[in-house]
Amino acid sequence: MDRIWTLIDSYHTPVYFAPETETAYREAGFKGYWMGYFASRSAALGPAPADVVTAAFYNFAPARVARAIPDAWTLSSPRAALTARASVADQVLGRVLGELTHSPDTARAAEAAVAAVHACPRAGRTLFAAHAALPVPDQPHLALWWAATALREFRGDGHIAALMAAGVDGCEANVISVALGTAPQRQRDLRGWTEQEWDQARERLRERGWLTPHGTLTDLGRTERERVEATTDRLAAPALAPLGPHGTDDLTRLLEPLAERILASGVLPFPNAMALPRP
Repeated sequence: MDRIWTLIDSYHTPVYFAPETETAYREAGFKGYWMGYFASRSAALGPAPADVVTAAFYNFAPARVARAIPDAWTLSSPRAALTARASVADQVLGRVLGELTHSPDTARAAEAAVAAVHACPRAGRTLFAAHAALPVPDQPHLALWWAATALREFRGDGHIAALMAAGVDGCEANVISVALGTAPQRQRDLRGWTEQEWDQARERLRERGWLTPHGTLTDLGRTERERVEATTDRLAAPALAPLGPHGTDDLTRLLEPLAERILASGVLPFPNAMALPRP
């Protein structure tokens, strides 16, 4: 993963781990962490059914999604979920960034990232397009979070396309991340797969020559996984192309102190369920 994408993800991702999530989603009417997660991340799509959310997120077990969706939409609404999520972002970023929240560099980063989102192609990027259609917040630190959210979904939509082209399903993608050590050993539980589903995914990967009997990646598995990542990076390139090399370097430089402050706060665990590497 190119450094700028790791920085973008680092700015977006605290909303999944911040302690503020529990209160915000409960007050919005949702029950439990996972209902808040699925509702808030999918709310840009409207009150989507479980099958649509499963398809858009890709690596979650359908049963895990179905325990939260569509019940979430009988208890609350997409608008309430989006409002709660924005509140979490505001609270956690304000808490961990301190004075950087209102710095001129944060405003410059927001301006560049928002411009990149507006210039991104929408075709084939369903989750990205949904988030990009949401209003841009007025406050720079939240405008930057809005842009980081949309951009990481842009790359995510492309990553799903790369996985599908490689014949890697959602469960198998998780098995590969655990084998690489980029996701925690409890990834199966976090993504809701049963032990049988997990074992079957491992067996499929072994039959393809990607996984050893001991559960580590073979040379072929590493090569194929690197090919998926290279395809993902290629598909993500149009998001930053409008900025040009100089603009991309400038945005990287502006994001670095923000990511450093977020990492220093300890809000992001490593390894994590998203397989986000440490910047």
